[in-house]
Amino acid sequence: MLQVKNLNKSYSISGKKLDVLKDVSFRIEEGEFIAIIGPSGSGKSTLLAISAGLDRPDEGEVILDGIPLLEKDEDDLAKLRGEKIGFIFQNFQLIKSLNALENVSLPLVLNSDFGSARIKELALTWLEKVSMKERALNFPGQLSGGEEQRIAIARSFIHNPKILFADEPTANLDKKNGEMVMNLLAELNQKTSSTLIVVTHDHSVAGLADRVLEMSDGKIVREIVGKTKSNKKTPVKKKTAKKKR
Repeated sequence: MLQVKNLNKSYSISGKKLDVLKDVSFRIEEGEFIAIIGPSGSGKSTLLAISAGLDRPDEGEVILDGIPLLEKDEDDLAKLRGEKIGFIFQNFQLIKSLNALENVSLPLVLNSDFGSARIKELALTWLEKVSMKERALNFPGQLSGGEEQRIAIARSFIHNPKILFADEPTANLDKKNGEMVMNLLAELNQKTSSTLIVVTHDHSVAGLADRVLEMSDGKIVREIVGKTKSNKKTPVKKKTAKKKR
């Protein structure tokens, strides 16, 4: 699903070169839940941005669903993101002038041929999946942080992305809502075919992810097998079999 090869990335700050990524390589299979952890400044958010086609490395390759991202121009990448990629951000990125239903609908309004009735039906279905259907007509300013993030999660899944990138999705939430959001993401990862990559400083995510990649000083320094990896294989296989029928 995602293959990253020998990524290097640096920035120039006050005339000095800062190496952010140093020869980073990894591979993620379809349907996996991967957590990328590490302290601030370790390069994890830059790695996520490059993996999603939002930034370009100085050297290396990124292949997403068989597509070499660095060979594509910005128009191609924008189309690819609209069709295959979902995003969740720490500050939610909801449009304040749109209600919850309209925010969740937005990816389909912009990147699908569905009519308005079908889009509304799908948006309500996803609001129900994140336990927010009763808040469909509320605006972001009327929601708590945990509720806003659940709306953002529904929006990120509505177009059935092949892969979903979440950048510090619990950073602006209290512990209770943070745990709720991570459990919800893990549950949706099991129930859909979407691959999930979460960048976080929260080491407790290791209990939910299939694998954890730990970063330090621009490098992946350790790979940890998540506690639930063996438990997740069965539901993923059942889900795939059901889809073929």
